[in-house]
Amino acid sequence: MQRWIALGSHHIARSGTAARIAGRLHAGTLRRSRGLIGARWFGAPVLVLITIGRKSGKVRHTPLLYVKEGDRVVLLAANAGNDRVPAWWLNLRAAETVEILIRGHRRRLRWHQLDDGPEYDRLFAAVVATYPPAEHYAGFTQRRLPIVVLEPAS
Repeated sequence: MQRWIALGSHHIARSGTAARIAGRLHAGTLRRSRGLIGARWFGAPVLVLITIGRKSGKVRHTPLLYVKEGDRVVLLAANAGNDRVPAWWLNLRAAETVEILIRGHRRRLRWHQLDDGPEYDRLFAAVVATYPPAEHYAGFTQRRLPIVVLEPAS
């Protein structure tokens, strides 16, 4: 089933075939341009998360909005507020480290999850300040939206 979200005067798919195709096209453009074309989505910065499929073993490239905090990168595992957790989150949980591509620079990072507490609240507010529609995602689903913090692997 297709679900849509309003973003200003635009309506964008937040699930279904259209959203998957758009994500693949966006990730491909970012990869081919070394992170330079498509590096923003409605004003928010976009990275490419590189994971290994937990079932397929294939390399997966996923465009995601992020917040930079010093040498840390913050992601929200929202899947646009869908009940189903994002596949990238399941793939990430199966690995100790992950790679990202930001504006032509590839980095390997370790990750940890935040589910609650003052740091969660602060970082969720930072995500919403960067991409205001994220504020509504929690209202679309019963699941708690994890925040993923990526930090240097060394």
